[in-house]
Amino acid sequence: MIADPPIVDAHAHIITRRMPFREDAWIRPDYEYTAEDFIADLDRHGVAFGIVTAASLYGDYNDYTLTSLARYRRLRATVMLEPETDAATIRSLRDQGVVGVRMQWKVDAAPPDFHSFPYRKFLNRLADCGMHVELNASADQQAIVLPVLAAHGIDVVVDHFGLLRAPDGMDGDGFQSILRAVAGGRTWVKISAGFRLGPGLRRAASARLLAEAGGDRLLWGSDAPFVGKESAISYGDTLAQFQELVPDAAVRRRISDAALRLCFF
Repeated sequence: MIADPPIVDAHAHIITRRMPFREDAWIRPDYEYTAEDFIADLDRHGVAFGIVTAASLYGDYNDYTLTSLARYRRLRATVMLEPETDAATIRSLRDQGVVGVRMQWKVDAAPPDFHSFPYRKFLNRLADCGMHVELNASADQQAIVLPVLAAHGIDVVVDHFGLLRAPDGMDGDGFQSILRAVAGGRTWVKISAGFRLGPGLRRAASARLLAEAGGDRLLWGSDAPFVGKESAISYGDTLAQFQELVPDAAVRRRISDAALRLCFF
């Protein structure tokens, strides 16, 4: 299968056996999916660019991601950072191809106080460097965090359809807060890891997001190497699913262009 070029895979993870797991890692893959493996998948399927997404399994161990950025100019990345990270470090990461900082917490944890001095300072530094916040959060957390980020004026990318794990799904406060944030003009949503949702839910969520956000506020990602679902999905399957959920080639091109504008040019 050949994708509609140019396309950006806005969500994949690098995994090597040398990368140290956090003590609370929810799973510990015993295989490798290197930058070379990711590039090979992109080339095999006609995908032009890729974004390496920070994985919570490894916390702020970003070393292999940065090495991959130095090796492949067609890649960009998000990383995980502590809010105390200084401005010079953030500028250096930006210059290496880092485009955002991923934030996520335990699903039932209260998010940090974004009104506090450390986080206001951190968000200012990210915004000043043109970086976005990549948010992988539960519905309850989104409902709290997204309005604060919108008021701060920083770009936000919401992962994986907004997760949609809450019992009230798209009718709940979390998903509704996503739609309000998208309408504000500084938030994008990833149609990624749809294979982790039931087919009816991913189709309904895609249709709603397309109706409310349009292609200009959506991104697509494979979620390779499909951690925990490795034997159930292939890279080609994710592209086929993308084309099923977004059947209009012109809209798929707008989604690609949105990723290019946000993260590459």
